[in-house]
Amino acid sequence: MAASRRPDVLVIGAGVIGLSTAVRLAEAGLSVRIRAARPPQDTTSASAGASWGPYELTDARVLHWSEQTRLTLEKIAEDPSSGVRLVRGLEVAPFPLEPPACVRDLSDFELCPADELPPGYVSGWRYTSPLVNMPAYLEYLTERLISRGGAIEIGTVSSFKELAGAAGVLVNCTGLGARYLVPDDQVFPTRGQLVVVDNPGIDTFFQDWAEHEDMTYILPHGSHVVLGGSATPGSEDLTPDPARAAAIIERCAAVEPLLRSAQIRRILVGLRPSRPSVRIERDQVDGNVLIHNYGHGGSGLALSWGCADEVLALSELV
Repeated sequence: MAASRRPDVLVIGAGVIGLSTAVRLAEAGLSVRIRAARPPQDTTSASAGASWGPYELTDARVLHWSEQTRLTLEKIAEDPSSGVRLVRGLEVAPFPLEPPACVRDLSDFELCPADELPPGYVSGWRYTSPLVNMPAYLEYLTERLISRGGAIEIGTVSSFKELAGAAGVLVNCTGLGARYLVPDDQVFPTRGQLVVVDNPGIDTFFQDWAEHEDMTYILPHGSHVVLGGSATPGSEDLTPDPARAAAIIERCAAVEPLLRSAQIRRILVGLRPSRPSVRIERDQVDGNVLIHNYGHGGSGLALSWGCADEVLALSELV
């Protein structure tokens, strides 16, 4: 449903970045509308795993953004309908690796002894992390936005110029679409595939640091488990690959044998909106303030609320 009056802010894009940003702005007292080519449940975000933890990014601001996001997700997890749960688990690497700064200061962080690691891994640590059932979470964010008077309208945007005067501030959360809308030739797709199976009794997460495009992660979400995964830079093929799905299940079953006979529910494929670094900056188009917030790659969830705070600070409307 579209609001009739001119909003303070028009957010372009309804994935996890667009929704989080819209909610943060609306809860700061601004009138907010989202325009997106697809509803939240049809975005790439709906096909994500998903767990907190930023990867594949070198931006110096990432540590702060991820910390702010973790704190917000921990608060959201208090609502059982949000799709967010706090789950303890194991993170590992097949090579010597220092734990990343974003997890070292967590209250229950602990190094894992070598004799407790799965075969093939030499580094590992345990901690509690937010795990997110993305379809439920996107619905939660949508309802939270609407409760603050926000709205989502479905429609394409072919240029920022066509939105001149549509709102006091435009916020570009178009992800992969920024390749053409900005245009930004630093944005590229990274194809990801995962497998959703019935949960055979798993209640802890597992994820590894892979040095290639095939990684291993096990993310339990109540009655189902998300198994991953893959990251193929430059590929835009959304067709599920049965061979790759079988390889994902095999890697995960090597870590947790209960998964070997788990019933497959779905195979999901999505395109991560990759970029060498996240772009969050204030711009202008035809006299309109334009704030960019895109290029998060596979760390959209992990950075979402920190980046939304950054957009709020740049908006200068509060």
